[in-house]
Amino acid sequence: MEPMVARSHRFFPERLRTGSETRVTVVPMTSIEVRGLTKRYGPETVVDDLSFTVEPGQVTGFLGPNGAGKSTTMRMITGLARPTSGTVTIGGRRYGDLPVPLTEVGALLDAGAVDGHRTAYDHLLALAVSNGIPRRRVGEVLARTGLESVARRRTGGFSLGMRQRLGIAATLLGDPRVLIFDEPVNGLDPEGIRWIRDFMRSLAADGRAVLVSSHLMSEMAQTADHLVVVGRGRLIADTSMDALVTAGGQGEVLVRTPDPSVLRRQLVSAGAAVRDGLESSLIVTGLTSAEIGLLAATHGTALAELTPQRVSLEDAFMELTRDSIEFAEVTS
Repeated sequence: MEPMVARSHRFFPERLRTGSETRVTVVPMTSIEVRGLTKRYGPETVVDDLSFTVEPGQVTGFLGPNGAGKSTTMRMITGLARPTSGTVTIGGRRYGDLPVPLTEVGALLDAGAVDGHRTAYDHLLALAVSNGIPRRRVGEVLARTGLESVARRRTGGFSLGMRQRLGIAATLLGDPRVLIFDEPVNGLDPEGIRWIRDFMRSLAADGRAVLVSSHLMSEMAQTADHLVVVGRGRLIADTSMDALVTAGGQGEVLVRTPDPSVLRRQLVSAGAAVRDGLESSLIVTGLTSAEIGLLAATHGTALAELTPQRVSLEDAFMELTRDSIEFAEVTS
């Protein structure tokens, strides 16, 4: 299957006021460039000739079945694993060549990687001092992630949601232009999930490049602007959310009418497939809502409802990755 590829570019001017004068500057844009990335462990190829770009100013969802190579790719981006071949650059430089990586890239790959005996404040302070980051940033990121009230508590007593927030606070210490998050909403309650979703979008609105992996398709549908989908280590799709869902088909159309039997005959004659829905509705595939409306008008058939049922991200994802699932259900 040839991967779907689409591109969009954004620019983020920033208005700075000095006295009575307002001037416009351009905030530096930084992207992640993955080119021909391959990682082998012995005879096993985990990432296979993978290429994509994470653009600034948008949330890029990184999707794939278990074992697709997402976490390994993120580890190579952040210098935790060495590629067998290919390159990864951030703003044109390899992660290992960044003078102070935390000021360029913030990454949350494991929220549990914290010394439970340290307080939240001390954990962040140690990171700041070791990276030459001003101490004032500790208070700033604690405030931005809503952790001020627990700053002096030991992290060993933190809930999963609090640990996730602390991990995000750590990624922000150096005010980086690139953020990377691996499964940041795993195990969170609805309130925590919504907070992280809104936070990711606010980071992108600042002009940052945000790469986030998740198994929650419903959450990605509300968070991501762009999607990179991989399966068995290879690129399947690199495209916008809208393009991916549209490529999955136009979906179904729900129709209600005072006389469904008459409309059913008209629709079938026009080549549509029709099945019964809830409460005497009809579910139609093969015709768009506009075509159904025109057909009904031509025959003088009254419609009480005509609602397109768009293909979900989950449906589109399952269709794209059906040949890349490591363990699939077998039915007799």
